[in-house]
Amino acid sequence: MNAADTLARITPLGTTALLLETPGALDLAPQQRIWALARTVQQWPQVREAVPGMNNLMLSFAQPPADQAAWDALEAQLQAAWIAAEPLALKGRVVELPVVYGGGDGPHMADVIAHTGLTIDQVVELHSAPLYPVYALGSHPGYCYLGGMDPRIATPRRQVPVLSVPAGSVSIGGVQTGVSASAGPSGWHTIGRTGMAFFDPQRDPPAVLSPGDMIRFRVEKVIR
Repeated sequence: MNAADTLARITPLGTTALLLETPGALDLAPQQRIWALARTVQQWPQVREAVPGMNNLMLSFAQPPADQAAWDALEAQLQAAWIAAEPLALKGRVVELPVVYGGGDGPHMADVIAHTGLTIDQVVELHSAPLYPVYALGSHPGYCYLGGMDPRIATPRRQVPVLSVPAGSVSIGGVQTGVSASAGPSGWHTIGRTGMAFFDPQRDPPAVLSPGDMIRFRVEKVIR
């Protein structure tokens, strides 16, 4: 492995934030390094917030770098922290989600079947088998990005996004699966739905799930 394979890409987001993007494919071990890096840099006095994403980390500043020399120093400090980061295994909860697959709750199940060549029962079996780690929260409040989906049901994102899917929609997009926390547009294939509420602004914390939690999809019903 050469230096280019280990260094992160660091991009300023205006003058008050930056995005650090890590090399490599989506996997649990590098994501755990992101979690570790977030904990480290959150303690730096110039950092207001460190927000883990999928293969990335966004930093907002309490004290933005004053000039180019300060930016260069911060970038070098971040690169060193990323290279030194060891995987952090967060011990979260296991949350079971009952899912109705297919039918009106899974309007794009047929698209996944057509792409993969599998039957609906095979898609449901492969989708509900893993214990999915929550990698990060994002996209919209309470939405969780999950790892660990079986590659046999991976399906490219929709060429034309859907204007709105309901809260609780269980979808596949590329090599990932996720659950919509609120109604809104989506470019993923919705294959089912759960009745669980993932975000409540009156609750503390408002998001039900956190990075390190695990999700298991339980088959409540399959509508063919």
